Amino acid sequence: MDAPVATTDALSTEFAARHPGRDVQRVGTARYLDEPIAAVHGAPWGTIGTLGESQCYLGVRAKVDAVHRALSRRISADGLNVRLVAPAFTLGVSDGQLNGTERMRYSLISREVVKEATELHLAATDLRGAIAIVACDKPPVGTLAALLEHNEPALMCPDGSILPGTDPITGERLDLVEVYQRAAAPADERTRVALHGCPGYGSCGGMFTYNTMQVVAAVAGMTPLHMVSPPSAHPDRVVEFPDELAALLATLASAALRPRDIVTPVAVRNALVVTLAMGGSTNVVLHAAELARAAGFDLWDDVVSRDQLADLGRRVPVLTDLRPYGRYSMADVHQAGGLAVVVRELLDNGWIDGSAVTCTNSSLGDQVDRLDPPGPDGSVVHRLDAPFTQAGSLRVLHGNLAPDGAAVLKLAGVERGLDDRGRFVGRARVFDSEAALLAVLADRAESFADGDMVVIRYEGPRGAPGMPEMLDPTSRITALCRRRGITVGLMTDARFSGGSVGLVIGHVGPEAAVGGPIALVQDGDTIVVDIEADRLDCLELDDQSVVDERRHRWQMAARGGAHPAVRPVERSLLRRMRATARPALAGAGMATDERVSA
Repeated sequence: MDAPVATTDALSTEFAARHPGRDVQRVGTARYLDEPIAAVHGAPWGTIGTLGESQCYLGVRAKVDAVHRALSRRISADGLNVRLVAPAFTLGVSDGQLNGTERMRYSLISREVVKEATELHLAATDLRGAIAIVACDKPPVGTLAALLEHNEPALMCPDGSILPGTDPITGERLDLVEVYQRAAAPADERTRVALHGCPGYGSCGGMFTYNTMQVVAAVAGMTPLHMVSPPSAHPDRVVEFPDELAALLATLASAALRPRDIVTPVAVRNALVVTLAMGGSTNVVLHAAELARAAGFDLWDDVVSRDQLADLGRRVPVLTDLRPYGRYSMADVHQAGGLAVVVRELLDNGWIDGSAVTCTNSSLGDQVDRLDPPGPDGSVVHRLDAPFTQAGSLRVLHGNLAPDGAAVLKLAGVERGLDDRGRFVGRARVFDSEAALLAVLADRAESFADGDMVVIRYEGPRGAPGMPEMLDPTSRITALCRRRGITVGLMTDARFSGGSVGLVIGHVGPEAAVGGPIALVQDGDTIVVDIEADRLDCLELDDQSVVDERRHRWQMAARGGAHPAVRPVERSLLRRMRATARPALAGAGMATDERVSA
């Protein structure tokens, strides 16, 4: 049936076509959205969301629709010359469902795809105002990078975390990471925790990568602080927050306050400090480098040097008792007063700069004062003078295995294995792929001994390609070590889920696929981790003659091309990632600049 055609003179008197070919679809869209046709030449505003195949994304559409309606009300109430466009969506993947499979290579690639799809929408639509609802790990980073490059008034809001599950037999709290650690449990237990581990919807609730990057976005100024901690199902996300977000976007547009005015080197440093104080994911190092690039500056030159980040990682105490290293989830942070509790504790003690501007059109310090959070409760959030742990969170390691200072250790997740001097000395067990290690863990897990250092290589940005997370093997190793009371470390040129715990070191670079030192390690080599000196070394590689001989053999195997351990790929995204991936220190994204080398 044909759509009815409006014939009243009102339409022609309030609207005059400038270019009928370009205007006709705008008119049709305005009619469908029940927006004023007279506004089709106004500044375009819109909402953006991310959808995907997991419960991480199930709540996004309802929030996007609520924000869209709130924008419509705000535009009408304020009489703004704005054309409200239809909501747009990008596609994300589910890290939780991909870990331990070849498909996990698409996880970091999805950050790049979301960024480019968002850029496509922002630029092609000429969007002058945007509100993004983000979920899961990589879409928030890709979305924010695109908003920074587009640099028109915008802000973000997380979809929110999932609530923890409960084991119906033991009463123990469950989450995705805990369930991964039960992979070797009896069949009935595996089934039980799979049924009860992740009830409802929302992104992972611990201080894994999702919440790490929501903290970064908020403290860096692009998300209101109080919108981080409420669970995805909290009614404020569809009742209160949409109108707040619409009002904030109107204010940002009126003040001409843009993302690059907000996300400055000072703001990113603030975000890193708060992340360290909350025991955040090692992925923050990758993603902060990418966000700094998108904001027009360099993480290591303009925000912190590697040595400065290592120093912060040593000095900033962990204030929260959060999964995966502790007991609680982001929902508990919400009950304890929200992210602003942590931010105020750090502000009041001089750790961060409260003058940084935020998307609230006020400073970080003013935003905290307005929220007026309670003090730390001493359980979920601790005071600086009585922290959860004084030892700090991340370490950035250098040494003959990481000559560029490119290896990252999450100290907050280390459960055992360091001696009184902060050292681990172990024997290398080398695997040229994650799949090879998983096969041994499945069939011969008892072959691992106390003091082993597992080395997984050829899984870096170009090697895998895509630098997959190692949640499956780290979870199996963690369960093995807890059961037997031993320490088995793991180092890799890949990366880790924010949920990984144990003596695990990622981002080791240069990666094996480009001939980095990790490619030269052999079974039985002595690996030394020294967190007091921030070093990662292979003792055998201290002998230059050994390095020369092993490198010669590696080069002969590579024959001027790819080493045989680098698995061939055929799909276009994987081929593009292998050809263009930046090193981990530069964010491990797809380079679009000929000046970027491997």
